Amino acid sequence: MPLTGGEIRLERSHDGRVANLTLNHGRFNIITMETRSLMAERFAEIDQDDDIQAVVIRGEGEHFTSGGDIAGFMEVEPYDLTDLGQDITAPARSPKPVITAVDGYCFGVGFELALATDIRLATSRTEFALPEMRLGMIPGSGGTQRLARLIGLSRAKYHVMTAERIKAQQALDWGIVASVSDDAEGLEAEVERVLSALLGYSPVALRTVKEVLDRGIDAPLYSGIELERKSYAMLRATHDFAEGVAAFTEKRKPRFEGR
Repeated sequence: MPLTGGEIRLERSHDGRVANLTLNHGRFNIITMETRSLMAERFAEIDQDDDIQAVVIRGEGEHFTSGGDIAGFMEVEPYDLTDLGQDITAPARSPKPVITAVDGYCFGVGFELALATDIRLATSRTEFALPEMRLGMIPGSGGTQRLARLIGLSRAKYHVMTAERIKAQQALDWGIVASVSDDAEGLEAEVERVLSALLGYSPVALRTVKEVLDRGIDAPLYSGIELERKSYAMLRATHDFAEGVAAFTEKRKPRFEGR
């Protein structure tokens, strides 16, 4: 598969415990074929680093991303497109909690990337859309399936079939995003607030609850509850749970170690 342009900057913060991924490719942060591959590479690196407890994905400048490199699709063989979504869904496969901080446009594959993350935060000017129908195409990196599960089949059909944009407040009302801030500064403050909570919790408990939620949502209710019960019992044997109980009893802040 040809690789053309694109960049994802990886920086660490919060004493190395947070991986910050920034889409950085022109004014609209177009996601090229190379950007897709880089996303998978970055997460492979992040997932192997035990010091990293959380991930934040952002877009450089005023827009998260306007979507994919449209012309680039014609350089890819049809068969190769069957695996195209695997790179973009790397955040969903990661055992670590992944936050998307969205400002401005979040279109096409960029929306699909955001849907593959765990917590989405936006600004009041953010707009979401899956505009592939305008090109005689459909979303191909999880957009149809994740959006339908998130907002319901009827709403998803409407917005995918018409390519109509979803405004920030509507996204909040429908549960696409967890919060809407007034501006970019407020968005960063909200990211810090969420990170403060996540970094204070047990990494092993966060990994476990992400898996329980993700796997349980597609399972029958009884199977999901069974997964929850067994995971709950497994965590009873961890150092972090014992530390959490001790800290609660002693009225102090817990010192979790991720084991």
